Amino acid sequence: MSRSDGGGALRRASNETLAGPVVEVVNKTTFDPKIKETLSRGGVIDITTQGRKSGKPRRIEIVFHAIDGRTYISGMPKFPRGWVANLAADPHFTFHLKGPVKADLPATARIITDEAERRRLLEPIAKGWRRKDLDVMVDSSPLIEVSFEDSSKN
Repeated sequence: MSRSDGGGALRRASNETLAGPVVEVVNKTTFDPKIKETLSRGGVIDITTQGRKSGKPRRIEIVFHAIDGRTYISGMPKFPRGWVANLAADPHFTFHLKGPVKADLPATARIITDEAERRRLLEPIAKGWRRKDLDVMVDSSPLIEVSFEDSSKN
């Protein structure tokens, strides 16, 4: 799985090089403006993690959220979440945009464990999902912050 073309340009799923003006986005990463716009809305994506036991790539569909200019991935409380264990073992993963804008973005995960931070971030997520069990979500929903690797350094 190639993360870049060696010259630092991220590649789309179709292997086209991303084009367009460089735009500052979360974590000092540069992206095509269409990618920046897509990241600002949240939505359904795939992620590929490295299996902590098998060492094989593991791809799943999941939801991401844009909160306060940052990108987060969460899940429902009490569901199996091997993806979080995989990220605990190796925080590097690929964030796959798969809607009208397609791109494979190298990223790093920070698993959020602090209760106050979890509550602050999960509150708008719970509201958006029309959930009334914020305490359950804070207690048992997976939550990570996504940092995109700076493609200009490759």
